[in-house]
Order: sequence, then structure tokens, then C-alpha cells
Amino acid sequence: MARTYREAGVDVEEAQRAVERIARAAESTLSPAVLGGVGGFGALFRFDPSTHPDPILVSSTDGVGTKLKVAVALGRHGTIGVDLVNACVNDILVCGADPLYFLDYLAIGDLRADVVEEIVGGVAAGCAALGIPLIGGETAQMPDVYRDADYDLAGFIVGVVAAADRIDGTAVRAGDVLIGLPSSGLHTNGYSLARRVLPESTWGEPLPGSGESIGDALLEPHRSYRDEIAILRRALRARDFDIGAMAHLTGGGWEGNVPRTLPAGIGVEVDSGSWRVPPIFSLIQQRGDIDDEEMVRTFNVGIGMTIVIPAAAVEVALAAVPEAREIGRVVAADDGAARVRFA
Repeated sequence: MARTYREAGVDVEEAQRAVERIARAAESTLSPAVLGGVGGFGALFRFDPSTHPDPILVSSTDGVGTKLKVAVALGRHGTIGVDLVNACVNDILVCGADPLYFLDYLAIGDLRADVVEEIVGGVAAGCAALGIPLIGGETAQMPDVYRDADYDLAGFIVGVVAAADRIDGTAVRAGDVLIGLPSSGLHTNGYSLARRVLPESTWGEPLPGSGESIGDALLEPHRSYRDEIAILRRALRARDFDIGAMAHLTGGGWEGNVPRTLPAGIGVEVDSGSWRVPPIFSLIQQRGDIDDEEMVRTFNVGIGMTIVIPAAAVEVALAAVPEAREIGRVVAADDGAARVRFA
């Protein structure tokens, strides 16, 4: 019979060592807007509303999904936190928001301070790269829920957008153009299927058409589009254009995400061959004998963010962000018809 917390599977001393390491990582991201530092029961942030006239707060939460299983199996935890931050940032970008601050939640079975430091260090690195303070979070030892080295990681972001800068899709019209920004790989979605098709025994194999292994490709971090969107929007507005809508291609693929940002009765027609599909997607489709419809329902297949702009703004957009691609057009969509069609 367990008579101490440690005998029940919870090591409070190791947890305290982890907290001290987490605090050091988080403190490197802080700004004068964060009050009281890290470690309080509540995180304090002084927001200056004058930076965004008529401000609207935008919040989102996300996780990393079963990509965590790849990190655990390979013993590589340093980029999982980057995945988390960038996934959350991209979610609020589609509204036109600028991120204010970030919090994380880590639940783990067998808590080791060095592993926790690597995981949360990745969160801090992702925040630091974007200039976002990591102002708080929670680390929970849950040995009866997560076995051995398994863990779960979630993030919470708050951002702000001026009412006049909000992107809500209401200005989108048939005839507008769809452009796309390339993904770095699977990002954080589709891993339950990807791991069935490419089991752990294959992760050391070279990825055809690439200089990396399959495992490397599966762990490639989810990229942020914050800088590209800022550049694009400045260029468009300088010519009296603007972004009509954006979609972050996460769980649910194309059909599950693009229509969420469009008005009723509007859809998109996508030119399938208009961008380069990363080799990891081709390998998954080939080895799993997966049809095209299932691929775009599950994966981003090489486009991480779609953006609707006026047709007259395409030249400006592609000059401002050279990696962007014109990938389709906005069309009318009858009730009951597919709102994302591939040609």
C-alpha cells in the first residue's frame, strides 16, 4: 500500500526541480507588460488598448495531437513546444489579431525535470521567436492517466485586433482569388493516420526526395505565418486592397477549415497542381494507398494557410510574399454542394 505521494507515483521534489527550470525558460520571454513574473496563482498582463483602437480580444486553445507519440518514441521533445505556439498563433492570425501572451498546460506520467525542461523550453523558444511572453501555465503529474513517458501538451493564447482591422470574411465575393502559403509538413494534424501508414519501424529510413529521415519529416515543426501575413497585409493596404479571409489548415483538412472563414453560398475551386507537395505526403499516400479525397480531408498536403484577396491584388501579393502561390478562385456554392472543389 502506498503511504506517501512518491509511492503513489508523484515525485514532488522532481516536480519542484522542473518548475524551477520552467521558470527560467519562461522568464526569458517576459516583457514589461507582464506583472509579477512567473509563478503566481494567476498571470498578470497590463494591456495598453491605445495600440489597437476599439480593441477586440481574440483567444484560442490548441494541442499537438498524436505528434506527441513521435516525439516520445524518438526521445526528441525540443520542438513540440514550437509546434504548440505556432499552431495557436496561426489560429488567431486568421482574424487579423496580434498575439499578446501565451500559457501552456503539460500533463505527464513519469515526470523528469530534464524532459519537462526540454518540452517547455520549446514553448519558450516558440514564444521568444515571435516576441510573445510565456506568462504562466501548469505542469501536472498524472501517473494513473499517462503511462510512463507519455504526456499531453496544450496551449492558450490571447491576442488583440482593432475593430477596423478585423478579418471576418464578409467582404469575400465570387471572383476573388485564393492564394496559399506552404506548410513545412504535416504541422500537427493527421498523425493518427500517418503513424498507421508509417509505423515507428520506418522512422529511421530516408525519406525519398529529401535529405532527411521519415522521423525527421514527421517531427518537422509547425510553422508560423505571423511575419508573412504582416508583410502581405501592409503591401495590400498600401495599394488600397486587403485580405478578405484566411483559413489555417488544421484538423479536418481543407473541407473542414476553408468554409469556416467564408460567407454562406461561397466556396473555392482549388487548382491541385499549383503548388509543390512535400515528399512526406506523397509517401503517406503511396504506402497507405490513400485516395486524393481522403488526403485533403485529413492533411494540409503542403499548404498551411489559405488567403482570399481581390483578383486585382494578386500581383501585389505575390511580389510581397514570393513563396505564396495562386492556388484557386472563389466561386458561388449552391446549398448542399461541396464548398471546396479540386480541379
